[in-house]
Amino acid sequence: MDVPTSPGFMDGCIAFEGERVIESGPLADVALAVKRTADRKGGHGTILVFDALTSEPIELDLRGTLAEVRLRVASRLAPDASEPAPARRAPGRPRLGVVAREVTLLPRHWEWLADQPGGASVTLRKLVEQARQESGPRDRRRRAQESAYRFMVAMAGNLRGFEEATRALFAGDAGRFDHLTEAWPADLRTHARSLAALAFASGR
Repeated sequence: MDVPTSPGFMDGCIAFEGERVIESGPLADVALAVKRTADRKGGHGTILVFDALTSEPIELDLRGTLAEVRLRVASRLAPDASEPAPARRAPGRPRLGVVAREVTLLPRHWEWLADQPGGASVTLRKLVEQARQESGPRDRRRRAQESAYRFMVAMAGNLRGFEEATRALFAGDAGRFDHLTEAWPADLRTHARSLAALAFASGR
């Protein structure tokens, strides 16, 4: 199945006025487009902005002029100036970025770890990396399903075929999903399919 793409798909965020895409792409561009639309509509109508990959909602402060909105977005995207710059590393072996946290195991687990080459920490890191590699496709599919579902609940919850399309999404049935969303408004349908296609592709 080819992955359909919304304009600017996976490039920052996407904004909808009702069922129509206003703009998609970097947050700065989307924020200004949303501001212009909101001003033109006089505050009427519903505008929703989503992260293009996770479908998490994005709140925008549209008060003031376009320049003020642009400045707020720029400050939101800029690194925190209060954070100290990382110290220059001295020559030598690179640090691994290891973080110490508590791990609770049964005595027999500690005994087994103690017998492994490299000790408990090395063995646990190897086990975690192995589990990450083995569960990678499954995790990617789950995240893609959650993103598509999150968007569909927000934008298509009242549309015909929503519940059946949701079941098709989680069942990995791309053909049925496309059939059930065919009658949805064009922009909404295109973005929902873009998100769902990632879940279907990850399930292969």
